[in-house]
Amino acid sequence: MRFLLGLFFLNSLGVFSQFKGQVVSENETPIAGATVYNKTKKRATLSDEKGWFEILDAAVKDQIIISYINYQPAIIELSDKKRNQVPFQVMLEPDKELQEVVVTGTLKQVNKLDSPIPVELYRASFFKANPTASVFEAVQQINGIRPQLNCNVCNTGDIHINGQEGANTMVLIDGLPIVSGLSTVYGLSGIPQSLIEKVEVIKGPASNLYGSEAIGGVINLITKLPENSPIWSLESFSTSWGEVNTDIGLQYKIGETKALLGINHFNYSNPIDQNEDNFTDLTLQHRVSIFNKFSSPKNTLGIRLFYEDRWGGEMNWSPNYRGGNERYGESIYTQRIELFGKYNLNSDWFLQYSFNNHNQNSVYGQTSFLADQRVAFIQSVWSKNSPKHALLYGISFRSTFYDDNTVATVDQNLTHLPGVFFQNKWSFQKRKKLLLGLRYDYNSLYGSIITPRVNFKWDNPEQVASFRLSWGTGYRIVNVFTEDHAALTGGREVLFEETLRPEKSWNINANWFQKVYAKQGYLLELDGSLFHTQFSNKIIPDYETNPNQIRYGNLDQKASFSGFTLNVNGVFSSGFQFVVGATLIHTNWTDEGIKKQPLLTERFTANYKLSYRLANLPLTLDWTGLIVGPMRLPLLGDRDPRPAKSPWIHDSNLQFRWISSSKIEIFGGIKNLVNFKPPRESIARAFDPFDRDVDFDANARVIQTGSNPNALSFDPSYVFYSNQGRRFFLGVRYALR
Repeated sequence: MRFLLGLFFLNSLGVFSQFKGQVVSENETPIAGATVYNKTKKRATLSDEKGWFEILDAAVKDQIIISYINYQPAIIELSDKKRNQVPFQVMLEPDKELQEVVVTGTLKQVNKLDSPIPVELYRASFFKANPTASVFEAVQQINGIRPQLNCNVCNTGDIHINGQEGANTMVLIDGLPIVSGLSTVYGLSGIPQSLIEKVEVIKGPASNLYGSEAIGGVINLITKLPENSPIWSLESFSTSWGEVNTDIGLQYKIGETKALLGINHFNYSNPIDQNEDNFTDLTLQHRVSIFNKFSSPKNTLGIRLFYEDRWGGEMNWSPNYRGGNERYGESIYTQRIELFGKYNLNSDWFLQYSFNNHNQNSVYGQTSFLADQRVAFIQSVWSKNSPKHALLYGISFRSTFYDDNTVATVDQNLTHLPGVFFQNKWSFQKRKKLLLGLRYDYNSLYGSIITPRVNFKWDNPEQVASFRLSWGTGYRIVNVFTEDHAALTGGREVLFEETLRPEKSWNINANWFQKVYAKQGYLLELDGSLFHTQFSNKIIPDYETNPNQIRYGNLDQKASFSGFTLNVNGVFSSGFQFVVGATLIHTNWTDEGIKKQPLLTERFTANYKLSYRLANLPLTLDWTGLIVGPMRLPLLGDRDPRPAKSPWIHDSNLQFRWISSSKIEIFGGIKNLVNFKPPRESIARAFDPFDRDVDFDANARVIQTGSNPNALSFDPSYVFYSNQGRRFFLGVRYALR
C-alpha cells in the first residue's frame, strides 16, 4: 500500500521515475544508436540495437530531443498520455540534406552502408578539429593517408595511401580528374577548404571507373552546392610563425541560377631558421584561389583560378638571385585555371566535363623547370535500375597536352585516352550484393588496357554488420617530371635506364564493418580491412647507385604492398567522441636480387581525434595526432653520417572551440605539441649548395677529400616531415544562413 501511495504521490508531482520507448524509421524499422536527450534534465542516452531506450528520472513536461544522422530530429514533451502508450514509438523522418550518401565507388548516389565498395566518408566538421591551410595538410588526419614532403627546401609533396607513393593517388574534385599530372605535386594547396562538403576515400585500385592514376586509391573532394551553403561565411586563422589563412564564401543568384563564390588567401612571409643551417625551415608562400560554382536543376558548373608564388632556400635569398649561383633558392610560380561541370540530360543519363591548364615557371638553384600542361576530359554515363540489377554504362575521352624543358620531353606531347566502362550491381538472395565492372582504354602511346573488378557485399539481418570482398586491377601512365619533384631539386642528374612502361597492379581487399550499441549511452563503429596489392613494371627511382644521380627504370620483379587497417569511431552521450585508426604495411620488392624496403615508406601509421563538448558551456576541446613509424631515407653513400632511418614521428595538436550565441566560433590552440622536428643536418652540405668545394671523378661520383671527409654533396632530398616545431594558432569562423 505504501508503495502504491508513493507512486500516486510521484505522479501527482509529475515524476515518471522511468520512461521507455522505441525509435523507428518511416517504415517502422528500428533505429539503433539514436541520441535521446532530456533537455530539461540535461541527460542523454542511446537507443539499443532494436531501437529501445530508457530515460531515468523523467518527469511530466520534460522536453526530449531524439536525433540520428540522416534524419530530422524529433522534439517531444512528456505527458501521462505518452507514458501509457505501449509501446511508445518515435518515428523519425529522413533528412535528405544529411543523407550519408557516397558517389565515388560507383558513380551513383548510394547510401554508404549499401555500397558494395568500401568508401570512407569524412564531413567538413571532421577537419575542424585541426584546422589547416590546405587540403594537402588536412588529409593527414585520415587513417592510412599521409602527405609526404619531397623537398626540404620548397616543401612540395604528394599524398600516399597505404604506403604507396603519391603518383598512385587520384585526387578528384566533384568526381572529376582535375588534380592530376603537374598538379599532383603543385596544385593540392589551393583548394578552399570552406567550400568542401565532404571527402570520400577509396583505398585500392579504382581504374575501372577512373582510369590511369587511380591505381592506389582515390580521394574525392566534394564541394558544397550553392543552395546548401550559407549566405556568406568567413574563416580565418594565423599562427605564431606568421602564417595567415583566410577563406571567404558568398552565396548569390543570377536569375534562377544559384551560385557560390569562394576565395582563399594564404600568406607566409616570415623566414625562420630554427635548425641554424642558413636555410628556411618553411617555404614562404603567397597563394590566391578563386572558386565559383553555379547550380541549376540540370546543370552544375565550376570555375577555379589559382596563383601561387613560393620559395625556399638560403635565408638571404631574394628574387634577384633567381636562377643564379650566388644564393641558392627554389622558386616556383604556378598558375592554374580549371573548369568542370555536370549536365543531367534526364534522371538516368548525365554528362561530365572538365578542362584545366597548368603553367609553371620554376628554378631549383640553377636548374630551370618550365612546364605547361592542358587536360581536357568528357564523360557520358547512363544508368538503369531494376529490382535486382543496377546497370551503369559509360564512355569517356581524355586528352593531355604536355611540354617542358627537361631531357625527358624532346617534343611536345599530346596523348589521347578514349575509354568505355560497364558495371552491374546485382542484389541476390537477401542482404547480398555482387558488383561486376569492366573498363577498356586505348592509350595513343601504349595501346589497349583492360581493367576489371569484382566486389561482393553481405549484411547481417540486423544491418549492424557487413562484410565486403573486393578484387580489382589498376594501371598508371608515368611522366617523371610531372609527378616526382625530387627529380628536380638539388641538381641531381636524371637518367632513364629504359623507356618506361605503364605500371600495372591488382588488389584484393577484405573489409568488415560493425556497429556496437549500448544502453549505457555509447556507440562504437569498427571498420577493418586486410589488403594486398601487387605490381608489375613498378617504377622505382634509384637514389643509391650514384648519390649524384636519380635513375629511373621498371622493376623486373614483382612488388607488393600488404597490410591491415582499422578505424574505431566512438560516440558517447556524455559529449565525448573519438576516432582512432592504425595501419600496418608490409612491402616486398626485389631489385637485382636484393630485397629492400622502398624509400620513404613507413610500416606503421596511426591517427587519433578526441573531442569533448562541455555540457554547461559552448566549448569543445579537440586533441588530434599522427604517429608514423620509421622510414628508410635516401643517403649519399656509406659515409653519410645522417641516420639511415627516420625516428618515430608524433605530431600532436590541441584545440579549443568556443561558439557564442551569435554563432561566431572562436578557435585556437597548439600545433605540434611535442615539438617534433627532423634532425638539424637534414640538408647535406647546406653551407655549400653549389658544390664549389666538392670534387668529382670521371663517373660523377664525389671524391673523399680533407675538406669533405664523408664524400657528400649538397642534397635537400633527405626529408620525411616538416621542420615546423611547436606553434600557437588562433582563428574565427562565422556563417550567416
